[in-house]
Amino acid sequence: MSANKTATGASRTMKMLTSAALLASSFSTSTLAGDIEAGKASAAICASCHGAAGISTMDMWPNLAGQKTAYLAKQMTAFRDGVRKDSVMNSIAIDLSDADIDNLAAYYNSLPAGGG
Repeated sequence: MSANKTATGASRTMKMLTSAALLASSFSTSTLAGDIEAGKASAAICASCHGAAGISTMDMWPNLAGQKTAYLAKQMTAFRDGVRKDSVMNSIAIDLSDADIDNLAAYYNSLPAGGG
């Protein structure tokens, strides 16, 4: 293999790694932008199934406390957009804005995972 081909391959690899890093940082920035207090104010409807502290008392509903913000935002967006199907969650999430989702994700992420 010639030195020129090796340099071209290395350059292409560096460009791909740089692009991936920039993309990943844009996701983490957007998911950390939520307002915890605004999320807490919006979470009242969530508490009926997921518990006041984000810990569900029912096996069929997941705990939200301590979940990662990106995961929560992805799931709520999927419910809102109809990509993930659940009649209750779809009907609740349909009215959520991107900011509402970021705020709720930030709020539930801020709660202790054990509920204590």
